[in-house]
Amino acid sequence: MYAKEYSWDHTFEAYVAGPLSEFAKSPSPREKIWVVEKDGKIAGSVAIVEVSLQDAQLRWLLLHPDLRGQGMGKKLTEEALRFCRACGYRSVFLWTEKRLNAAAQLYRVFGFKLTEEKTHKLWGTTVTEQRYELNLS
Repeated sequence: MYAKEYSWDHTFEAYVAGPLSEFAKSPSPREKIWVVEKDGKIAGSVAIVEVSLQDAQLRWLLLHPDLRGQGMGKKLTEEALRFCRACGYRSVFLWTEKRLNAAAQLYRVFGFKLTEEKTHKLWGTTVTEQRYELNLS
């Protein structure tokens, strides 16, 4: 999907697959993934990964283009943040890419603040990664 939309190469798949496989092996009740299905196929997701007792990372918020603009990203983010609060996390952060404007707008709606940017060669192109943080206390 991102290869078509942003010209990211195959290394992006490895960037996602490595941490995702580690996540799949984790027995922690403080980590969770939500998967959206459409017509029997995976069409979206979001996950919460434990970084420390106080901090969580929101990861893999992805939606198929057919599901965008329908409030599904908002619902996934709401559920993920509800889970973070129930687990007692004090903060949650995420990394995104600057061109993912709709995602950044969604994060800001929930109160996330942009705290860091770095531009470098990654995934076969030049990207600007952005870190957003949300204080939950």
